[in-house]
Amino acid sequence: MAFQKRVEKHNEADLLSRYKSTGELHILGVLYEPYMPLVYGVCLKYLKDEARSEDAVMQIFEQLIQKLRIHTVNNFKSWLYSFARNYCLMELRAANKETTISIEENSFMENELVEHQFLGEDMLESKLTQMEKCLEQLNMEQRECVRLFYLDQKCYKEISDLTGYDLSKVKSYIQNGKRNLKICMEKNDK
Repeated sequence: MAFQKRVEKHNEADLLSRYKSTGELHILGVLYEPYMPLVYGVCLKYLKDEARSEDAVMQIFEQLIQKLRIHTVNNFKSWLYSFARNYCLMELRAANKETTISIEENSFMENELVEHQFLGEDMLESKLTQMEKCLEQLNMEQRECVRLFYLDQKCYKEISDLTGYDLSKVKSYIQNGKRNLKICMEKNDK
């Protein structure tokens, strides 16, 4: 109870601002501690292993030490959820040593790679090269947003902050870019 009273006295924006300016770990601890069960739940959902999930909660905290000093975060809970999800997906990808892109809203890109991963490295390399060529054919805004979202695993808000595009424009660029990329890939398959 004493901890919750301490958190209620400080809103998250204030804690984020204070941590960003001072780098004091106890401030980050006050901010992160209430969300540890959420982060653990996300990790358990993706990693499906209690020990790995517990380790991931601590690894995520360690990464937040640097990330929160450089990123502007307006909604900590949703940002942390996305960050934890992306962390787990990267862990799974590293463990599987596959070259798939596994995040929400990526069924096209993932299916293109997974569909061909059993046909050998040459075919996969060919698909990746084809995807890169098609990516270059997108307009600048779509290309930039698609790369940041799928390859750099940035959330919409981060992309908006990085590019200066309005949040609704970012979503539109990603959706249209994904559609145009799919059309290009299908056209080249024929």
